[in-house]
Formats: sequence, structure tokens, C-alpha cells
Amino acid sequence: MDDRRKRKLTFLTIGLVFLLSGVEYAVILPTIWRYLQTLEAAPYFLGLALSAFSFSGLLSGPLFGHWSDRTGTSKKIILFANCFEIIGNFMYFMGFSKWLLLSSRLVAGIGTGAGSSIFGFLTRSTTHEDRATVFAAVMACRQAGLLIGPAFNIFLRLCDFHIGPFVVNKYTAPGLFMCLLWILLQLAVLFMYWDLPPLERGKAKESLTSRHREEQNEKGFVEDEDNEEEKPLMGSQELAGSYGSVVTSNSHTYQHPTAVNATMNHISPASSPVPTDSHESSSPFKNFSISREFLREEVVVLLAAQFITLFNQTALETMVTPLTQKFFGYGELENSIMYCLCGVEVIAGFLFVRWLSQRVAERVVLAIGLTICNISGVWCLIFLAKPIGGFPWQLTEFIIGVFLQVLGLPFVAVAQVSLFSKVTAEKTQGFSQGVRRSVGGLATILGPLWAGGLTENMYIMMGVMMALLVLLTMMLAFSYDRLVAPATEEQVDESVSGG
Repeated sequence: MDDRRKRKLTFLTIGLVFLLSGVEYAVILPTIWRYLQTLEAAPYFLGLALSAFSFSGLLSGPLFGHWSDRTGTSKKIILFANCFEIIGNFMYFMGFSKWLLLSSRLVAGIGTGAGSSIFGFLTRSTTHEDRATVFAAVMACRQAGLLIGPAFNIFLRLCDFHIGPFVVNKYTAPGLFMCLLWILLQLAVLFMYWDLPPLERGKAKESLTSRHREEQNEKGFVEDEDNEEEKPLMGSQELAGSYGSVVTSNSHTYQHPTAVNATMNHISPASSPVPTDSHESSSPFKNFSISREFLREEVVVLLAAQFITLFNQTALETMVTPLTQKFFGYGELENSIMYCLCGVEVIAGFLFVRWLSQRVAERVVLAIGLTICNISGVWCLIFLAKPIGGFPWQLTEFIIGVFLQVLGLPFVAVAQVSLFSKVTAEKTQGFSQGVRRSVGGLATILGPLWAGGLTENMYIMMGVMMALLVLLTMMLAFSYDRLVAPATEEQVDESVSGG
């Protein structure tokens, strides 16, 4: 099987992983409260069960990411993490007690930590130009899972039979269903996923810039063959070294022996790509410092964007259902339709961002998304905290507020993930992505807790959310110039494309 086909199948499998994560959320969430009630659980157990899933993922993400960076592989990590999803969902299916149910979500949440190693793998397998596009597609897969997940509940709620000592009903069936899906995914990962070698990164980058280098080489031949050939040779060496690839000779570039010797004499041993790659791959954390890596201005801004947007999103998700019941009398059907329409909007938003990111810089996309979120925050603070007018006006105000909130999410989500992968070290990308996802996990825990306790004090709840958005906007404005890829790689790209 050729490398191109392996690459496509690997990316397809990654899409399936995120698709199932979305399906699981959409299948479990609608029934878990009733399920807990049948086990005589107190109301606070719902918050514990939902938080347990995020909490274990918060802890496992950096660990799996560190493992991925150490070994340079991700396939075995995904297979290992999926075992926790399988075991956790089977425990959910058993459901003998409320404590077993709580433990099931804690165990299943460990499996979500594989996402950090996957994002690290995608970072090492894509060029800077393609990264936002790939990330948008992966995130859209999860949203697609959230969209089609409720459809599975249509037939799962009809289940009413026994498998040995286990009861299969509308509450336990989601656990069994997801257990079977994760087992099938194990087979997909086993036969359709490959750990692409590091050389693939260099080839991917080189394939995008080969035409520019050829033009530069031709120009060098015309102007001064002896003096100008050294520049494209240096560009090729620097380019391959910056991506940790083994340098190979380019068949399309003619090189004089004198030019080659002169070039090699100007390259210090520390910048030689071959020993650097072998050394760093064996110990990527040798010179790693958490404070130096994460306590930088641009990294702090992106982590703040991750936390604040997810905090606001989960808080609004928690608030929406009581709000629609209070003002519009919505039930399960109406809310399901609303979430379905929001899912369609989010997927369309990710597809649009995927197109837009190929034409503008990620920081521009981030600024657009944050502007939309600020407009949504002001609208919700004015019209949703205390709706005015009759039923048609209140419904219109609600629809516009939800539409704006959902619209801004894809812009911020894709831009901050893509930028974060560029401003952090590539060799420790798995651990860095784990830290980023842990920050997001903390937001998804605190957001519902904040909103759940303030459903009767909407001005306080939304006022704090708006203040966080204003703070993030100020941070973005002051740090806008720093939200770019490292200067060394930018200079290489400019030297290649500026010929």
C-alpha cells in the first residue's frame, strides 16, 4: 500500500474517533438523568457523573500526550485508550448501582485522553498551511457525531429485553451500543491507522514548496551559477532540519562539488539535521521547561481563549434547557430539534472556517470569532437575561442569541488550536495538546457548575461571562502581533516563496 493511501486511511480513522466521541456524548446525555433516578441517586449525582468524565480526561490527556512524545507513536496509545471507553461503557450498561454508573463515566473519560496524542500526531503530519484545514475537518467530525447521536436514541429507547443477567432497556442500551461501536473502532484503528514516519512531514512541506525552490534554482542558474546555487541548497537544508527530517539529495537540483563543500562547512554540528533528529526523537523532553513553554504571552492568550470560550459555551448549554422550559414551555422534542439545528449550524461553520483558513491567517479567524462572541454576549445580556415583549419577540430574541453564540464557536475553536500547535514545540506537541485539552476540560467542569447555580440570577451569570470575553478581547488586542508561527520557520518559508 502506498504512502498516500495510508495517509488517507489514517486521517479517516481519526475522523471516526472524533465522530464516536460526539455520538457518545449525544447518546448518553439525554438519558443519564433518568437512569440515575431509577438507581435512586440524589440530584447532585448528575453533576458528579458529567464532571467525572471530564475530570478523568483532564488528567489522562497530558499523560497520553507525554507518552506519545516519548515514543513517537500514537496508534498503540489510541488502542489502549479505547479499552477504557469499552470498559467504561460496558460498566454503564451493567448499571447495578449509582456508584457503578459514576465509576463508568470516570473510566470512560480516561479514553478521551487519546485526543492529545492525536492532535500531536496531526501537528507533526501536516504543514503550517494545511493545519487549520485539517483541524477544522476533525472538529467537524465530532460535531457530526453530536448531530447524528440523537437519531440513535430513536431505536435505543425501544429496547426491552435481557442478555443473561443484564437488562437492556432505554437507559442501559446506550452503554451497550457505545461499547460495540468502540470495539468496531478498535478494528478500524488496527487495520486502517499507521504511525506515519517523521519523513512524511518533510515530504509534505517539500511538496508544497518544490515549485518555488525550482523557480529560485532556475533564477540562480541564469544570474550566477557559482554564487547563487548555495542559497537554495541552504534553504533545503534548513527546511528539512526545521521539520526534523533526514536530508536527502534533490534529484532536480544540480550541485557543484565546491558549492556542496562550501555549504557543509558553514553548517555547525548543532544545526545538522541528522544528529539533531535522532537525538531529539530519543529524548524530546531533554531541554523542555514547562514555565518556558507555557508561560509565554502568546501561549497564555490561546489557553485563555480555550478556557473562556468553553466555559461560556457549557454554561449557556446548561442554561438553555431551563430557559426554554420557563419561557416557551419546550419539552424533549423541541429541545432535540433545537440542538439538531445548532449542530447543522456548527458543522456549516467549521466547513466555512476550513475554507477561510486557507485564505487568511489564523489570528484573523480568531479575531472574527471573538468579535461574534462579544456581539452574542451583549445580545444575551440585554435580551436573554430578562426577555422583553410577547412570545414572538421573546422567541426571536432567543433564536438570534443562540445563533450568534453557535456561529462564533468554529472560528475560535479552529484558530486557537491551530495557532497553539504552531507556537509550541513540535517535539513535545502531544504533551502540549494534552495541557490545552486539560484546560478545556476544566472549563467544561466549571461552566455547568457556574450556570447551574445561577439560573435565577441571569444578570450575574451572563455579566461574568461577558466580562471574561472582554478580558480575552483585550488580551488578543495586546498580543495580536505575537500570534504567529515562530520566526525561524517563517523566515524559511519567506526565503522559499520569495524567489
